[in-house]
Amino acid sequence: MSSVTASTRLSVLDRSRTREGYDAPAALRDTVSLARHAEALGYHRFWVSEHHGVPGVAGSAPTVLAAAVAAATTSIRVGTGGVMLPNHQPLVVAEQFGVLESLFPGRVDMGLGRSVGFTDGIRRALGREKKDAEDFAVQLEELLGWFTGGQTAHPHVRARPSEGLRVPPYLLATGEGARIAARAGVPLVIGDLRGRDRLLTAVDGYRREFRPSRWAERPYVVVAGTVAVAGTEEEAHRLLMPEAWSMAYSRTHGTFPPLMPPERIEALEMTAKERDLYESGLRGHIAGTEEQVAEALGTAVKESGADEVLVTTSTYDRAALLDSLRRLARITGQSPTG
Repeated sequence: MSSVTASTRLSVLDRSRTREGYDAPAALRDTVSLARHAEALGYHRFWVSEHHGVPGVAGSAPTVLAAAVAAATTSIRVGTGGVMLPNHQPLVVAEQFGVLESLFPGRVDMGLGRSVGFTDGIRRALGREKKDAEDFAVQLEELLGWFTGGQTAHPHVRARPSEGLRVPPYLLATGEGARIAARAGVPLVIGDLRGRDRLLTAVDGYRREFRPSRWAERPYVVVAGTVAVAGTEEEAHRLLMPEAWSMAYSRTHGTFPPLMPPERIEALEMTAKERDLYESGLRGHIAGTEEQVAEALGTAVKESGADEVLVTTSTYDRAALLDSLRRLARITGQSPTG
């Protein structure tokens, strides 16, 4: 066990990726099931994501899914990674998290992002435009104000049951978003582990510019990325293949397909561009045997000074994913050996 990772919290983000042969409802049920296992393994929190109109992702309503996860578990923290604030009115987001916190007190995290729908059609359907992300700092200030009672955008309006509740905010960000997190005095969630230099630059800037607030007295950094652990390097590599191919396909065809099993991917005839993107998608992740991952993850945590690691691994074989999380929990001291 690495002494660095043993003192670092370990959490899970599941994107509710669809798989070949399984429909979107199955993906959502898989997410809830995985949350139960993560809790049993001693993980600190379990988050779900927001994607709209993406064929390969079932998670379009993160606060609804978070409620299902919280109802199916008893102690693990539950939240979003994240709600894309520019897609919503801050009052509605505050109300949703106020309801979650009221139903599951002391367990809810409010992870927030600044992306808008990723195509023009989706943005129009959401009633949003690309430029709406430019007002994120203002939107964040209003959202937090609905909890404190300090928002001034809508005098005489109060958020119920949110006002007076403490729901910890987390900001998913890189670059400018990290500066917004620092100025707002909220914890930062940043990825991925492959772009290490860029990650470290953003983290350094966040710590340098951080302003203590009622939400956090000091900087708090969560680094996010793919981590795959298996009995052999080859088995760990196979865990990475479905997502790598899905990303390569999306960048050449404009849409995410369901995750495919590795043996199907191995039989594909890829174009040169697809092959290049696919192989690029396999590189740079933390993957391997327990000993290899312990060393690599320990290095990443030491370099970044991360307080927490958020594992975002997506793969076709859910049993292999669970085994990876079990092995990771063991080597980082999150659960008893055995």
